[in-house]
Amino acid sequence: MSAVSEEKSSHDAKCPVQILVAEDDVALAQFLRKGLERQRYAVDVVHDGESVLRVLAGTQCDLLTLDLNLPHLDGMSVLKQLRPAKPRLPILVLTGRATLEDRIQALDTGADDCLTKPFSFVEFSARVRALLRRNTGPAGGVLRVGDLILNREEMRVERSGQRIDLTAKEFAVLEYLMLNARRPVTRAMIMENVWKAAYDPKTNLVDVYVKYVRDKVDQNFTPKLIRTVRNIGYVLADN
Repeated sequence: MSAVSEEKSSHDAKCPVQILVAEDDVALAQFLRKGLERQRYAVDVVHDGESVLRVLAGTQCDLLTLDLNLPHLDGMSVLKQLRPAKPRLPILVLTGRATLEDRIQALDTGADDCLTKPFSFVEFSARVRALLRRNTGPAGGVLRVGDLILNREEMRVERSGQRIDLTAKEFAVLEYLMLNARRPVTRAMIMENVWKAAYDPKTNLVDVYVKYVRDKVDQNFTPKLIRTVRNIGYVLADN
């Protein structure tokens, strides 16, 4: 791992951002704690999955870094229990599982981002800042395109007043399309922003998920909002 940078958080030291580090590797956990504290974050550390749920049940937290290989209750089980209760908590998964399928499973289960071990503290810190910006920045709130409404705080989607149920990953795909409404986005852009992975033209994962979303958002409504842009990707537009 690289040396901890001297960069300081822009948050007010009087009201520091609270981060919970869940990591069973004690040395790594202390390394992350020290690095984050040097950037003026307030940091708690736990070493097993049951402790994650116990701490978050009674403590305000702004971001969770979650190792998947926790004892007592593994990280994937923590995600399944935690995400419905705390839909807006940013969760950065740290994993030694290097396959794309493992990262996709974590993201589909509720993680906001995944970082594969070994990693540099510089990259770890950048991902933490990005997740904190996403949770508190101006992009929060309600997105509207025509009669389609996406409420980011409540993880709720409606069209013409009718509730549309989406999985976490379907929600993320639709959110990205709505953030870029009326602008064509490529499959690579969707993969990189939703799955946090490089696009592999040999896989049809993006097309499959866009179809899932399109079937729910467009099938029983007019006009059709999600359109294929030949040789480019997709666009969501109401005109």
